[in-house]
Amino acid sequence: MSSAFELPRLEPQPTLTARQETLHPRLLQAPVVLKASGVIKSYRKGKVEVPVLNGVDIEVVEGEFQAIVGASGSGKSTLLHLLATLDRPDHGEIYFEENRIDNLPAASRDILRNRYIGMIFQFYHLLPELTALENVLMPVMINHGMVSYMLQRRKFRKRAKELLDLVGLSHRLKHRPREMSGGEMQRVAIARSLMANPRLLLADEPTGNLDRSAGDEIMEIIHDLNSTYDVTIVMVTHDMSIAAQADRTVRLVEGRVESVSFQS
Repeated sequence: MSSAFELPRLEPQPTLTARQETLHPRLLQAPVVLKASGVIKSYRKGKVEVPVLNGVDIEVVEGEFQAIVGASGSGKSTLLHLLATLDRPDHGEIYFEENRIDNLPAASRDILRNRYIGMIFQFYHLLPELTALENVLMPVMINHGMVSYMLQRRKFRKRAKELLDLVGLSHRLKHRPREMSGGEMQRVAIARSLMANPRLLLADEPTGNLDRSAGDEIMEIIHDLNSTYDVTIVMVTHDMSIAAQADRTVRLVEGRVESVSFQS
């Protein structure tokens, strides 16, 4: 990682396990990028403690497209939020590139997300007063600060335009969210998630708020990011037709991993 931010180094995690033996051959020797071990999480509703995750183990290797599926309430979105360090597990450990991340202080977790983990949500979270181009530029404005951003403005704007072209929106650079369809707004959100050139992309139901046609277009972009540009992707979805496109599908039932299947 960049010398500007180094996570504490721990013992290396295994790069090849028995569960990887049925992955696509291109992934068999790939290092583990993300790993959760014995993750437990519960929430309080009044005086009642509600268990959400109960001893979840998963791993993601570099270049993999992994889907996490399950019924509503199975814990899949909670798991993704823990993997993104948006929340902490009650018990268990989470590793990113051999570094334990679940116990990092809040400021370090913010840096981790801003620089190394891209996120896409069901709802696009675009700033309504900004154009598509300005929304995509927001991560570098935050990460670098306005002084540094202005000094490198030309480089950053060039990358943002290239990303919007990649998702098919080169003609919508100056449009604001209210002038775009849901599918177009999600494309902007994808471009924004890639602005920092993340090592990992986490997606929480990215097609859940779209009609079938727009959802298919978003999945084509996401699949291309993985297959052409080798972006490592973990996606939560309830749509089994989407999960069928993944290298590995993890099914959660009542907060536990019920099964792990692989694309044939």
